[in-house]
Amino acid sequence: MLGNYYIGIMSGTSLDAIDVVIAQRTEQGLQQVAGFAPELPALLRTQLLRICTEKHVDLQTLGEVDHLFALTCADAVNQLLQKSKLNASKISAIGSHGQTIFHSPLTEFAFTQQIGDANIIAAKTGIRCISDFRRMDMAYGGQGAPLVPAFHQALFSKENEQRIILNIGGIANISVLGADNSVLGYDTGPGNMLMDAWIDKCLGQSFDKDAHFAQQGDVHCSLLSELLSDNYFALLPPKSTGREKFNLHWLEKKLISINISDVDVQRTLLEFSAITIADQIKSHSVKADVFVCGGGALNPLLMVRLSALMKAHQIQDTNALGIDPMFVEAIAFAWLAEQRLLEKAIPLKAVTGAKKDAILGCVYLP
Repeated sequence: MLGNYYIGIMSGTSLDAIDVVIAQRTEQGLQQVAGFAPELPALLRTQLLRICTEKHVDLQTLGEVDHLFALTCADAVNQLLQKSKLNASKISAIGSHGQTIFHSPLTEFAFTQQIGDANIIAAKTGIRCISDFRRMDMAYGGQGAPLVPAFHQALFSKENEQRIILNIGGIANISVLGADNSVLGYDTGPGNMLMDAWIDKCLGQSFDKDAHFAQQGDVHCSLLSELLSDNYFALLPPKSTGREKFNLHWLEKKLISINISDVDVQRTLLEFSAITIADQIKSHSVKADVFVCGGGALNPLLMVRLSALMKAHQIQDTNALGIDPMFVEAIAFAWLAEQRLLEKAIPLKAVTGAKKDAILGCVYLP
């Protein structure tokens, strides 16, 4: 018999922190009990960025970073349990996303790779750990991403009402929850990723807190037009993307022939994210309520721009639905862990393009 408590671990493309959450199954659904988001250790973040951006790594380094990332996840879980005064024996399972280091859904031999050895997480916490959620979907021809729309549907859908859940992490993705209980979801393009990369290059900061840097600049129309011309935005869903495509090198190639200040680049990148998100949402709905989660929900200028670009939509964060916007994705992986133990297939065919819905995740026992 399964218990009521699950832990979710999420580390996304922003590489700023590891989000860890304890969730409890109640009659109302999976509810957050406690959350914790420790920053990634500086050396680990540097190593992960190098692996993700340079795309070349020796096997010794890859194995060691895989091990170190898992130790960091396990330590975060143990700290959260201590803070929450919960014993590990109360937790049915940990759902760990792992850290994506490469995602290639459209090549002949499509694959996705996440690191963070679940064996180590299970051994160091004493809790069974479920990971590797994406590859079975890809085995059935899906893109393996995004996974969270199925969770959004389970937790946030409302009968006879269309809703849109917007997650703004490094990459932004939307879940379109239909009034008929249908769901569609995909990556719209960059969320915070390019803004984070640019301010790191210019000021050595991991992100632009309160959009302070961006607010000093102006939108550069030529650069914005060049960014928006990328063919990703013309693709129809299902589609997913990541750091493999939208990265600092991609941006710097766009800047070669443009004379522009650093602050104007930052402001233009914010506008780029806002426009690509808003355009996709408006293509599905003229007035559905939009609920925002992820780090972008804390960017005041980005939220202002989204509201200005989508005047017919009421935009608020997921606190309005009872979930802290910083921990929605982490809770999604707690939910995926629960679904794996229940041996339930995850309804993602309409999202990822897979030929069938599949049971996702591999179970690692302590």
